[in-house]
Amino acid sequence: MSPRRNRIEKSEDRGGGAPMGSSLRRTEEYQGEDWVVQTVAGTAGRFYRCPGCDQEIPPGVGHVVAWPDHGGGVEDRRHWHRACWGARGRRGSNILRGRGAPKY
Repeated sequence: MSPRRNRIEKSEDRGGGAPMGSSLRRTEEYQGEDWVVQTVAGTAGRFYRCPGCDQEIPPGVGHVVAWPDHGGGVEDRRHWHRACWGARGRRGSNILRGRGAPKY
């Protein structure tokens, strides 16, 4: 019996010439305009605040980053929990912060 091979195939071996991360980026509609949506692993080591539930996304938690497709810069990116992004059309924003609270 031959030993089992645990190797990761390169994207060229699988028949796709695109980089591995490109399949995680897509375009979706939100608030009447197109948004670029990308799934991230959360390895940046930073806390983010989800605009859907106004709760923190701790480092190491996978989530979704969305920004307007019209060429928005880094300041237009919003980090959402995956469930909050999926439910964005069914519920309104839950902003409960006070005036002096950080908006990250």
